[in-house]
Amino acid sequence: MKITSPTELQRFLNEHGLAAKKSASQNFLIDGNIVRKILMEAQITENDIVLEIGPGPGALTEALLETGCEVIAIEMDEKLAPLLKRFPGSDKLSIISADFLEFPLQEHMEKILTSGKKAKVVANLPYHITTPILTKLIPLHRLFSDLIIMVQKEVADRFVAQKGTKDYSSFTIFLQFFSQVSYGFTVEPSCFHPRPSIQSAVVHLKLRPPPQIANPDSFFIMLRTAFGQRRKMMRASLKKLFPSALVENSLKQMGKDPLLRPEQLSLDEFIQLYEILSSHV
Repeated sequence: MKITSPTELQRFLNEHGLAAKKSASQNFLIDGNIVRKILMEAQITENDIVLEIGPGPGALTEALLETGCEVIAIEMDEKLAPLLKRFPGSDKLSIISADFLEFPLQEHMEKILTSGKKAKVVANLPYHITTPILTKLIPLHRLFSDLIIMVQKEVADRFVAQKGTKDYSSFTIFLQFFSQVSYGFTVEPSCFHPRPSIQSAVVHLKLRPPPQIANPDSFFIMLRTAFGQRRKMMRASLKKLFPSALVENSLKQMGKDPLLRPEQLSLDEFIQLYEILSSHV
């Protein structure tokens, strides 16, 4: 039975004594058209290995299995996880009942992927932990080629924001550091049950090797520090890390206005600024 309407989903939940848990961000996808659009965005084939995070009742899982691909589903809900085996083609489904943030993902995928093969992530992410999930996934370009994920629309807007806009943030640049990010499409609240109060969106991240810099951790500290006081000029927002005069002179060296604010610099410009500043420390 395909879970493509509130009635069908509720019948399934009632049959197994289940209910959506607000604490786990369980808003289940019930629109078959959206499921098809996600698979089209991901360009799934029978040769793919797909990691799905938080599959819930399995509307997306079933569609993935219908393509003939291999699916690795990580589901924290111990009641929902075994029910995913009800689908045809489940011989190509591996179910891991675990908290994704605690699961040793890299070690697990290194055992599965051979001869340089990479997997894809296709998932309707739990919205309350979107950022830590992506922080764990996005550096793994050796293991994953693409992340096709559903997130809150306002979060998606920050992912694809351009410099100089209000949505542009340190996390925008963090994503750009590891990937090429594109906006897929918007998903209305009516496509879920229970119906959320906000719009959602599907975004596509194509992972890539990051730029080569001496100390990425230090670079990201600089980014977060700069955007921590985004309304201030760079010379003020970075003064905990570097002398204000050094920041001003470094921006001048780059041919930039020394009174710039952080949202006015691109990824490449932040890297250039970091390299100049760190050479003086």
